[in-house]
Amino acid sequence: MRRLMVRYRVHPDRVAENEALVRAVCDELARTDPAGFRYATFRLDDGATFVHIASTAAADGSSPLPGLAAFQRFQEGIAQRCAEPPVVTELAEIGSFRFFDEPAS
Repeated sequence: MRRLMVRYRVHPDRVAENEALVRAVCDELARTDPAGFRYATFRLDDGATFVHIASTAAADGSSPLPGLAAFQRFQEGIAQRCAEPPVVTELAEIGSFRFFDEPAS
């Protein structure tokens, strides 16, 4: 299991654009439903900082994101959208409660 966090801050006038691009990625993930992959994006309370968390069960730790057209569009112009560039951090889980699993019915 590989888990990553990506954090970056966009220019204030690019927040809506970034949110639309993120939603498109999530929509494509919902359509393609890649096995063993979980993904979430959050906007922090400053209104311009975004945190993406991804978890993949692929044996080689690979992500389906690079193969998605929506993610490729998200990547285009990321340097110009960002006031602070993306920082990728590998996460080592200590403990969690239903964070990466489907909620109980």
